[in-house]
Amino acid sequence: PKPSIDTGMGLERIAAVLQSVHNNYDIDLFRSLIGAAEDVYGAKAAGEELASFRVIADHLRAASFLLADGVTPSNEGRGYVLRRIMRRAMRHGHLLGAREPQMHRLVPALVSEMGAAYPELGRAKAAIETNFEQEETRFQRTLGRGLSLLDEATENLSEGDTLSGETAFRLYDTYGFPVDLTADILRGRGLTLDEAGFDASMAKQRAGSAAGGFASGDKGVEKVWLTLRDRHGPTVFSGYRKGRGRGELLAIVRDGEAVSEIIDGERAELLLSETPFYGESGGQAGDRGIIRFAGGRVFEVEDVQKRAGDLHVHRGVLRSGRIETGETGRLEIDDERRRRIKANHSATHLMHAALRRVLGPHVTQKGSLVEEDRFRFDFSHGQPLTQAELTAIEDEVNEVIRQNGVVTTRSMAPEAAIEAGALALFGEKYGDEVRVLTMGRSREAKTTPYSVELCGGTHVSRTGDIALFAILSEGGVSAGIRRIEAVTGAAALAHIRGQANIALEIADSFKVPIGQAAERVAALQDQRRKLESELNDAKRQLAMGGGGGAPSGPEEIGGVKLIARVAENVPARELRTLIDEAKAKMGSGIAAFIAVNEGKAAVAVGVTSDLTGQFSAVDLVRAASAVVGGKGGGGRPDMAQAGGPDGDKAEEALEAVRAVLAK
Repeated sequence: PKPSIDTGMGLERIAAVLQSVHNNYDIDLFRSLIGAAEDVYGAKAAGEELASFRVIADHLRAASFLLADGVTPSNEGRGYVLRRIMRRAMRHGHLLGAREPQMHRLVPALVSEMGAAYPELGRAKAAIETNFEQEETRFQRTLGRGLSLLDEATENLSEGDTLSGETAFRLYDTYGFPVDLTADILRGRGLTLDEAGFDASMAKQRAGSAAGGFASGDKGVEKVWLTLRDRHGPTVFSGYRKGRGRGELLAIVRDGEAVSEIIDGERAELLLSETPFYGESGGQAGDRGIIRFAGGRVFEVEDVQKRAGDLHVHRGVLRSGRIETGETGRLEIDDERRRRIKANHSATHLMHAALRRVLGPHVTQKGSLVEEDRFRFDFSHGQPLTQAELTAIEDEVNEVIRQNGVVTTRSMAPEAAIEAGALALFGEKYGDEVRVLTMGRSREAKTTPYSVELCGGTHVSRTGDIALFAILSEGGVSAGIRRIEAVTGAAALAHIRGQANIALEIADSFKVPIGQAAERVAALQDQRRKLESELNDAKRQLAMGGGGGAPSGPEEIGGVKLIARVAENVPARELRTLIDEAKAKMGSGIAAFIAVNEGKAAVAVGVTSDLTGQFSAVDLVRAASAVVGGKGGGGRPDMAQAGGPDGDKAEEALEAVRAVLAK
């Protein structure tokens, strides 16, 4: 009777009917997850806590599937949606009493329940657990800061009052406290959030960011290109087949405005009907080269960008004469630069495949930059790569390079390409037709390609054209995102030779064969550590002995034993050991040590357990810290530490401790 209105009869509701229950959360899937959560959180899913268990079970499942699909927590886009889902569940875990990361412990239960039907969960299990644990660790820190600030902001509010949107925005912008979490906590306290005020603060910040850049000007320039796109249609790109070509000069844009001509020395952007110049996209840098016009006039192309979607815009400077629209130019790319870029771009695809084989199928590309001298590649992974993993990736890529197999490209519809096994990048926009790039052969099955991906960039003809691949560095970019920088060809050879020369120099300095250099360096490090340990022991003994004429034993102030010393050039990390030794020596008393290094002071105070009712180490360390220019200090009643920039006032700081004890 109501066309186009669906029944809402999804899988879970059908399961509820078939299992004769009246709630989705009572079906076998959720009963299993909630049961596992009861074990982890040590509470029962009943009464006021029932809702928290349901949120945890539901959000665990949603977040795990997103993680298995290659989404990682971040502060924008789909990653922000995932982070909000995860943190809402973690907030409910906090309500159940969790003060340490717990949600990662529920992943095995989810995989056990759904892994048979969705094998990607099992394949990504380790990555899902790692992401949950890392995100909850960060969230616990955020929660601790945010809750204390929120408590301060609401201490004078009564039930029914409203928290200002500006305060909520400050929590969000400065401390990373999610606004939906703020609203959730306020609801639990009978308070409301001024959402309009929050939105206004957010809009004000965005407006300020835009004013600080070139937002308005960019919009005006983009309008010029959209107009030209409507007038002339897309640029015909001929660069897959050749590095030379001819094209009609359709438009000249100078300083953001379309003009009919430019003269010698003027900078501008040229639009031609056809070009072999690749416009920067997909991480690949734009081409460089020259455009020749009749009579020896030359336009030097410094960069090529894509505008209005599919216009290849040649940026550069006219080196001679005058040119005007309607002329025909001969376009010539820098062939050697393009060759190096192609080698690097093809290597990114091989490395992507190697990463997935070595680390697991959870790895997905999160960004890349391909230039002539090197490339960088960002990917989803929750922890640093080991040297063994980096070596395995290098070996895999170089093995495929040595195959010297033909690199093939086919044009297909995106759906057909993905169905045929091509790897598409999540979030990328693809047209009606895509280029499918296939490289190498799998070691396990010679008929299976090593790498199959959708890519519109330029690539080598055979894998052997890459010549050599070497990783320069690996590191973290953001939570759950790693970055590898690498080189190919002559640059890779130069890197390897450079590393070898360093090893040769080390071996030569030790007068040993290169094969023994690492062993000699390790022995030297062991010797240095031993000497440093002996030196620190000597410094501690000197500090404990009083040094500089100070009494070797404890002094007594107001019936309390005190060992107070300045420890010159003793590392700050040794202060705790000094405190423990002094407390053990006295049995009952107070120890105060100040380490002075490079003019700065590190202060530590310890109080034996029988005296913590009378004296707090925190109070004593703050008294000393104030003298050396420090601000506060922290710790426990029996042990506290602080620091300050004025190490020359160390003795005065100890006098401040004595003054507190003498009161």
